[in-house]
Amino acid sequence: MRNCILFTIAATSLAFAACGQNTASTLPPVETKEANSDYKPAFAGQTRIAGVKSATNYEGKVLTEALKSPWGITTLPDGRLLVTEKEGVMRIVTTEGKVGEAITGIPKVNPSGQGGLLGVRVDPDFATNRMVYWVFSEPLADGNLTAVAKGKLSADEKKIEGAKVIYQATPAYKGNLHYGGRILIDKTGNLIISTGERSDLVTRPQAQSLNSGLGKVIRITKEGKPAPGNPFEGQAGVRPELYSYGHRNVQSLAFDPVTGELWEGEFGPRGGDELNHIKPGKNYGWPTITYGIEYSGKKIGDVIQQKEGMEQPVYYWDPVVSPSGMTFYSSDHIPEWKNNLFISTLSGMHVLRLIIKNDKVVGEERLLSDQFQRFRDITQGKDGALYTVTDQGRLYRIDKK
Repeated sequence: MRNCILFTIAATSLAFAACGQNTASTLPPVETKEANSDYKPAFAGQTRIAGVKSATNYEGKVLTEALKSPWGITTLPDGRLLVTEKEGVMRIVTTEGKVGEAITGIPKVNPSGQGGLLGVRVDPDFATNRMVYWVFSEPLADGNLTAVAKGKLSADEKKIEGAKVIYQATPAYKGNLHYGGRILIDKTGNLIISTGERSDLVTRPQAQSLNSGLGKVIRITKEGKPAPGNPFEGQAGVRPELYSYGHRNVQSLAFDPVTGELWEGEFGPRGGDELNHIKPGKNYGWPTITYGIEYSGKKIGDVIQQKEGMEQPVYYWDPVVSPSGMTFYSSDHIPEWKNNLFISTLSGMHVLRLIIKNDKVVGEERLLSDQFQRFRDITQGKDGALYTVTDQGRLYRIDKK
């Protein structure tokens, strides 16, 4: 293992940003590049909001560079971190950067393209039941799909015992893109899962289909059954596990620590990455409405950004930042960050800090943008620091200097 590498980021105190306050500023927007489209936002502040700058002097410390394409990260009860690697491996990593051996017993994944071993969470009662839940791209005879599995981490932490696939987001498809792949456990003990619409033009319309598991936020029990109280429960021809629909490729999920409500970040095409406040049963528009265009430069569908019955994103990015993993900061450790949303970005190559007030983004900051890393996932540690992993194999701790 390489020695820790320390990067210090100068976060200069500014008059408008007193420590302990989430005060918006009049700094210029952090995005300075030209947008891909000339679409107009639905409301003021929906994109390119004013920039902010943390008053706290913080540092980004590389704890290890020994991970191999890490994808998911979550905190164990004792403060250590459980990390998934894309090729199908889980490892425990200490907050000092010591990387454990590969944990065996995990079902086979298809790691090609955007697939692999994806999001991970441990049971709230992990200290007694040692249960782990994860999302992965499952290879089947008729294609690949986003699947959810669970199993028990052995006492010696070397293997997952009794691994079982509990849910499959059908239909399967012979492609290797847009699996979604994040997972949360809500306050009722049910699992929240994100899926993608598998990217291709032929599968894209399934994001709007209520009889498909593609392009959805899904809520299931720990046994993989539709969770009681879901918005489409009892409706004929509708999958009862669906929680929201009309999504493109959701790789970010987080609960607001104050309200307990669900937020989501998803990839747009060329432009049009979205931050959404998820409400049960709502339609988030893809591919009917979007602030993005095709990668080829062509317009999408009827070239509309608003439609009755479809939800607007709280915020969108053009050019894209590729939001892949996010967490609300709930600690008093760094008071001015409390209840802010932190998003790890891939093409953006930074960690985003968003200040949200009354369902609107009022300030945006970019952290670690000098590292030129594809930030894949982020979590808050037991110590109040933020921990983030990158496609290049790094684990960072973001904390007060």
